[in-house]
Amino acid sequence: MNLPSYSQMIAAGALFFYLSAIFCAVDAIIRVRTAQGAIAWALSLLTIPYIALPLYLVFGRNKFDGYLEQREQIANETRDLLQRTHHALDEFLIDYSDELPLYNSLYNLSRTPSTRGNCLELLVNGQATFHSILEGLKTARDYILIEFYIIRDDELGSRFTRILSQKAREGVQVYLLYDEIGSRNFHRTRMCRQLIQTGVQVAAFNTTQGHRNRFQLNFRNHRKIVVVDGKQAWVGGHNIGDEYLGLSKRHGFWRDTHARLEGPAVLGVELAFATDWRWATRSTLDIRHQLEPPRRGDSDVLVFASDPASTLEEASLMFHQVIVEARYRIWIASPYFVPDRGIVSALQLAALRGVDVRLLIPDEPDGPVVGMANWAFTRELLPAGVKVYRYQGGFMHQKVLLMDNKVAGIGTANFDNRSFRLNFEITLLVHDQQFCGQVQDMLEDDIVNSRRVTREELAGKPLWFTFATGVARLFSPIL
Repeated sequence: MNLPSYSQMIAAGALFFYLSAIFCAVDAIIRVRTAQGAIAWALSLLTIPYIALPLYLVFGRNKFDGYLEQREQIANETRDLLQRTHHALDEFLIDYSDELPLYNSLYNLSRTPSTRGNCLELLVNGQATFHSILEGLKTARDYILIEFYIIRDDELGSRFTRILSQKAREGVQVYLLYDEIGSRNFHRTRMCRQLIQTGVQVAAFNTTQGHRNRFQLNFRNHRKIVVVDGKQAWVGGHNIGDEYLGLSKRHGFWRDTHARLEGPAVLGVELAFATDWRWATRSTLDIRHQLEPPRRGDSDVLVFASDPASTLEEASLMFHQVIVEARYRIWIASPYFVPDRGIVSALQLAALRGVDVRLLIPDEPDGPVVGMANWAFTRELLPAGVKVYRYQGGFMHQKVLLMDNKVAGIGTANFDNRSFRLNFEITLLVHDQQFCGQVQDMLEDDIVNSRRVTREELAGKPLWFTFATGVARLFSPIL
């Protein structure tokens, strides 16, 4: 029996490689959610397969296999909880009505009911946010749920460690979940070891779990959640790290926003954490739920948790619907503004029908490609009358929206492809005129610290700059 020669082995390997690239090109055409992304992947796989194939295997898919099954399992498990608390929640549930058409249209996407009787506190910047969270953790008697995209073993991380460890020693059930890519070295830190030693249950979200996800690094759990005893919850843009207190030499002052929530809507935040914990550990949270949610305020809240496991692009549809619903104002603050064509068109049409459309983005974006893409979309939006402001008071990281004087959104989702299609995100949509007024005052202060981009400024940019923004825009489906 003759063994194959070295050249034959190389030829067979090359053939297998090209056939794999063709198979992945077909897969991209079928599965990639945007036409631009499908075309980009297919052409790359067919023309430069040796480069494109490994990249596609790692970054190509935007469907998170296995998670949907876990979410259905946790939904079945929590259905009993909702039934047991129905007598307590019934008076807080908001029925379909003409008064809240936005909530009606988003109900099927959110998978959680909107509730009345909530109270919210707007937390501006790191000092206010972490003071509120740390003081809230000290009040825990039964359980603490805490989930962040980034957790650093620094001075702020040490403050969290001391409180969480003490609570665990007191018998409080403490569950901590982190994204293994955003916090890729956290499992090796002194902070992580101390938390585990004192009884804190620590888990990585582990997006590479499951045989089909083994090489997928494209998904992130970008949620920032804290829940104490089912009575208080915190959601917003901050992670755990000294830079979020403005102590970074690179970024300087860090402009961000969080919100503290009390009332029946806390259960929606808790369910988002429970779903993530189920995926990460294959186990159900063993906690004593707060079964009698008291009325805390007058805010209607929809907890909107989005993820890449769903058939529909939940975050993108949510933002699109908010823009469409706007009658006289839509203000958006986002550090990463790289939207898809549908969002761009919705913003253009809103401005053309007379809505005050304002976008607030950083003047110094976190990355040159994202920065250039921002300029490309600014060039498209200005002619329609959209006002674009570039924040100059430091690095702006908040994810906030304000629609008319009716709905404010505080959460973790950016206006980019990653948040629309690849990340696990959570947003609090608040229907409360007084809270909207507070958000308006906050954003007006931010605009004072910003400069407005003009069409004359864009026209004065050199040719190379215009070309560079156009090239960056081509990468927008994968940024």
